[in-house]
Amino acid sequence: MIQSLTHKVRTRRANRQLGGLLAFVAGATNAGGFLAIQRYTSHMTGIVSEIADNLVLGNLMLGAAGLAALLAFTTGAATTAVLVNWARRRGLHSEFAFSLMLEAVLLLLFGLLGANLNALLHVFLPATVLVLSFIMGLQNAIVTKISKAEIRTTHVTGIVTDLGIELGRLIYWNRAPEANRTHYVQADRDKLAIHASILGLFFAGGLAGALAFQRAGFIATVPLALVLCAVAAPPLWRDIGDRWALLNRGQGR
Repeated sequence: MIQSLTHKVRTRRANRQLGGLLAFVAGATNAGGFLAIQRYTSHMTGIVSEIADNLVLGNLMLGAAGLAALLAFTTGAATTAVLVNWARRRGLHSEFAFSLMLEAVLLLLFGLLGANLNALLHVFLPATVLVLSFIMGLQNAIVTKISKAEIRTTHVTGIVTDLGIELGRLIYWNRAPEANRTHYVQADRDKLAIHASILGLFFAGGLAGALAFQRAGFIATVPLALVLCAVAAPPLWRDIGDRWALLNRGQGR
C-alpha cells in the first residue's frame, strides 16, 4: 500500500490517499508551527494582505518579512516542479518521492531550529518561518502535480469553496426532469467526498499537531518526518538499486 502512494504510475485512489495523508501533515505542521512562532505559514492570502498593510503603515521590516515568507513558499513549489521534471526526464521511479523526502528532512530541521529558538531568537525565528513556508509550498505542489490540480493540501480556502459549490449543486431543486440535461443540475458526489475528506484530515492534523506540540514541543515533528520518510523511501530505494545494478554491469564489461 505504501509503495502505491508515490508510484510514478498514478491511480485516483493513490492520489486521494496521498492527498489525505499530506493534508493531515500540513494541518499538523501549520498548527504546531503557529504555537511555535505565532504565525500560520500556509496562509498566503493572509500574508499578501499583511505585506500590503505593513507597507501602508510604514512597517517596512514586517513587510519585508512577509515578502520573504511568500518567496519561500513560491520557491518550495518551484523546487517540487524542478525535482519532479528532473526525475521524470530520467525515467526514475522516485519522481514524486524526492520532494517528500526533502520535506521530511526539513521537518527534522524545523525541530532542530525550534530547540534553539530561545537561545538566538532573532536568528532562528525568521529562519523557522522561512523553513515552514518552504515546506508548505513544497508539499502543496506535490499533490497538485500528482493529481493534476484536482487536490490541494494547504489551500483550504479553495477546498472550502469547491465544497460549497458541490453542496449547492447537491441541494439544488431541479424543476426540469433529469432527461432535460440542458438545465439539470447534479452534484459531483465523488468530488464532494474528496474535498470533505481533505478538509477533515487537515483539521484533524491541526488538532493532533497542536496537542502534540503543546505536550512534547518541537520533537512532535519527528513522527511526521518518519511517516514521510516511509512513504518516500520505496521508490528512492528502487532507483538506488537500479543505479547500482547498472554500475555493476558497466564494471563487468
